[in-house]
Amino acid sequence: MANIKSSEKRALLIQKATAKNKASKSLMKTNLKKFDAAAAGSDREEAEKAYKTAVKTVDRAATKKLIHKNKAARRKSALTRKLNTMNS
Repeated sequence: MANIKSSEKRALLIQKATAKNKASKSLMKTNLKKFDAAAAGSDREEAEKAYKTAVKTVDRAATKKLIHKNKAARRKSALTRKLNTMNS
């Protein structure tokens, strides 16, 4: 543990930020899995709903710099391709 008061405070802030980032990334991964499950089914409306939430969370993660913007673009492109090939 840190001996200096300011470094103790900093360590606490880092722990809070790490927990927040981990939760945001986990939510993003969960929404991506929900979209994959919906796309595997036959209900297009459900897949579109899951698509919208997945894209929102990917954009939010890129905005917060949890993932790189190019990775976000690649993920969104893959989601869009999967949605477009569904029932076409």
